[in-house]
Amino acid sequence: MMSLPFFGFFAAFCLAWAERRGAALSLGLVSLVVLLLLFRRHATDSLPLSF
Repeated sequence: MMSLPFFGFFAAFCLAWAERRGAALSLGLVSLVVLLLLFRRHATDSLPLSF
């Protein structure tokens, strides 16, 4: 699941290299949003710590 944004960024880089700027920007932004959502989900999980 965590690898999806990185595959998206790689695909966006490939699209930018192929001079498809609009698609690259769109995919890059979508990947960034997915990355932030996954971070939010991960960062707000409670840790079962017992001392």
